[in-house]
Amino acid sequence: MMRHLLLPRCGPLRHLSNPISLPRLAHYKAPRPPSPPTPPKPPKKPVSFTFHDETWEDPYSWMSNLSDKVAMRHMDVYMEQEEKYTEAVMSDAERLQSKLQSEMAFRMTPELSTPPIKFGPWLYYRRVEEGKQYPVLCRRLASLNEEFISNKSPSAGFDFTSGRRIEQKLIDYNQEAERFGGYAYEELSEISPDHRFIAYTMYDKDNGYFRLSVRDLNSGSILNKPQADRVSNLAWVKDGKALLYTVTDDKKRPYRIYCSMLGSNEEDVKLLEESDDNVYVNIRHTKDFQFVTVNTFSLTSSKVFLINAADPLVGMTLVWECEGKAHCIVEHHQGCLYLFTDAAREGQPVDCHYLIYSPVVVSSGQRSWESVFIDDPDLIIEDVDFNATHMVFIVREGRNFRICSIALPLPRGKGAVYLKELSPLFLPLPKYVSQISPGPNYDYYSSVMRFTVSSPVMPDAVVDYDLPTGMWNIIQQKNILFERTRVLYGTESSASSLANASISKRSGSTDEAKFEDDVLWNDLSEFYACENYDVSSYDGVLVPLTIIYSRKNKKENHGPGILYGHGAYGELLDKRWRGELKSLLDRGWVVAYADVRGGGGGGKKWHHDGRREKKHNSIEDFISCAKFLIDKKIVQEDKLAAWGYSAGGLLVASAINSCPDLFRAAVLKVPFLDATNTLLYPILPLYPLDYEEFGYPGDIEDFHAIRKYSPYDNIQKNALYPAVLISSSFNTRFGVWEAAKWAARVRECTVYDPKRPILLNLTTDIVEENRYLQSRVAALEAAFLLKVIGS
Repeated sequence: MMRHLLLPRCGPLRHLSNPISLPRLAHYKAPRPPSPPTPPKPPKKPVSFTFHDETWEDPYSWMSNLSDKVAMRHMDVYMEQEEKYTEAVMSDAERLQSKLQSEMAFRMTPELSTPPIKFGPWLYYRRVEEGKQYPVLCRRLASLNEEFISNKSPSAGFDFTSGRRIEQKLIDYNQEAERFGGYAYEELSEISPDHRFIAYTMYDKDNGYFRLSVRDLNSGSILNKPQADRVSNLAWVKDGKALLYTVTDDKKRPYRIYCSMLGSNEEDVKLLEESDDNVYVNIRHTKDFQFVTVNTFSLTSSKVFLINAADPLVGMTLVWECEGKAHCIVEHHQGCLYLFTDAAREGQPVDCHYLIYSPVVVSSGQRSWESVFIDDPDLIIEDVDFNATHMVFIVREGRNFRICSIALPLPRGKGAVYLKELSPLFLPLPKYVSQISPGPNYDYYSSVMRFTVSSPVMPDAVVDYDLPTGMWNIIQQKNILFERTRVLYGTESSASSLANASISKRSGSTDEAKFEDDVLWNDLSEFYACENYDVSSYDGVLVPLTIIYSRKNKKENHGPGILYGHGAYGELLDKRWRGELKSLLDRGWVVAYADVRGGGGGGKKWHHDGRREKKHNSIEDFISCAKFLIDKKIVQEDKLAAWGYSAGGLLVASAINSCPDLFRAAVLKVPFLDATNTLLYPILPLYPLDYEEFGYPGDIEDFHAIRKYSPYDNIQKNALYPAVLISSSFNTRFGVWEAAKWAARVRECTVYDPKRPILLNLTTDIVEENRYLQSRVAALEAAFLLKVIGS
């Protein structure tokens, strides 16, 4: 562009040295770089609030005033400004974001089919048809399945082209999307025990509730009844001739149970209505379909009733009650009821679940329950499942998860015993298992149970476990090294290909899977390291910290890193391998997970020590883990990011308020940020569980704790905050106004640095249900982190 300044106006090339041209070159000034985009400044309309003799002011309260049309018009304008600001700030990273999205979308490519679930004579599965957005629910007879198995590698499995002759389409969710305004989101689906009907609920986006439909699987038509709105639970009775369902009130509290006789013109019969606004109702059928259990629970009491599935209109029988809110699951096996619960024992709280049993028929008026096992602190039972011949447990040894089974019926007359005394059969597992999730396991009479095994350095593995033999097959798992999915379906071809993987081990063998098994598990620990630490928190409590990094690309002592946290509801922190994180790991990032108090994996005490007035423990645990990463030079001091989802967003934002200089960036996804106002004046319905977790504003101690940890109310003035990307949605439990208010207040109170922007990214759909949106949002997050911190 500047060559014309060196050329003479006329004459030969020897005039190139003419001094007349030199002053022009000397006075040339390069154009100034464009000014950074200016963040939006929404109007401030202060409103004062007083509670427990404390008064505070909220300048952005108007953003949550949904009934004020003028305020909502201002909100629309403000949201548009935020969208443009985010686009402007991220404009120089468009190519990077596009590259990241291509990487992530490739890894998120949907499988052709979910692994078929055997239920009775049928194999049920969902598959995606080419060019369609939503899947199709199908089934085929298991007896005909082997005729259509392809042995061609790498796509060994069911041949969907020739196999369509035996395939029956049950629900096309693309057609369901047409029924529900272009959107298909299913919450519940239950096949009737006679395999003639399916009851399912679809989200009505316009009305904000789930609508029940029952479809005849032979004709494909939807029955005229039952068709109900606000349905939250389903249970089949009378061998599939009738359906029980619960409905919610306008505050989304399940409070009524109805019974609908299929094929009848009579109105559905109301079996129960709970008038107490504090009591919630839940139903489920036992796996053998002989009974339906009705759970009613509040903060002060929990009860379980039994309905005879053969005659659901004769009434309910109370089989269990206790004080306080307790988790209670009842199963039935050969005349015995088994209750898995965390209810207090003899008035004393317990730290873990336990299993008790009682006969269905009680001769005397008083029902008694007996313990099945003696509590073993070295082998904690986290979950239990049944079939006709076996009981299966997900157990925890310290922080390690395992699966084992014992044969039924249990020996009687010995009283409670240690689980280990019954010679449980353990399933070999890979290293670094972070979570084990039971599959649907609908078929009570099947000898096979399905589980999903998760690890930070292994893609989720769907495993079928044959209980009598201890043999196991990996049915589905993505192969990251080849960026494709292994789908085996438990066929003869897959069984032979995994012959070496089918291993039987007895109790007493606590060895993890050997190296040769790691290959079968698609374990990635050869390429990505996984390390576990115990970090001392501010009060000396040890907090588990897990880190993963690429063995090839990690840069010692000066690499970037990201710390994940959640710490709420007693839920396990999601440490599963995720394909989108590979893009950061391969660019030299460290990924870390802090299992702070308030979360799961450490018993009820671990959960309770991080909730309500003890919520500060979660925050201090997270800060301690962040400091550990820097002090031990695992992550460079100015290159640490934090990430939190929902309640984890509150954790991260609170940690930033306490130590804004500790983090260089943060990502908050649909975060809970305005705790004071949301708990005091809820706009969207809250549940007792939410108040149990974050505190009751009416309790003065809880109220003061909320005021101290609430992210929106504790932003440090004149501090330099990290760059933050907040992703929120108009379809979220925590309204988009929480994110908008927090972003506006941070910009108002803190030091402005264009290199540390506060960005708001909004979506109108439920991201989890759309793979394209998943990859786009994940790519934006990664591009934001790489732009702000680098690699």
